[in-house]
Amino acid sequence: MAIKREDIEHIADLSMLNLQEDEIVEYTKSMQEIVEFATQVNEVDTEGVDISAFALDRVNVFRKDEVKASLDRELVLKNAPTSNGEAFSLPSMAE
Repeated sequence: MAIKREDIEHIADLSMLNLQEDEIVEYTKSMQEIVEFATQVNEVDTEGVDISAFALDRVNVFRKDEVKASLDRELVLKNAPTSNGEAFSLPSMAE
């Protein structure tokens, strides 16, 4: 599949991007290289290769969920500029 200038212009239009001439040329070349690489990957013979989700045979090792001692809340909140008595208080970022 060949990537054409019109393809990049169409993608830019859908993305609401205003591309300069040199960017269009650069992106056309880059996208063509990506498509060529994907084509190479698709041509790799995978006959006899087991399907797997991961490259390594590793499994998750879960620890037992245990309640443990934590930091003293009052002591931690003494370091806060402001708190509500239970947690740090921060100014609202949404207006």
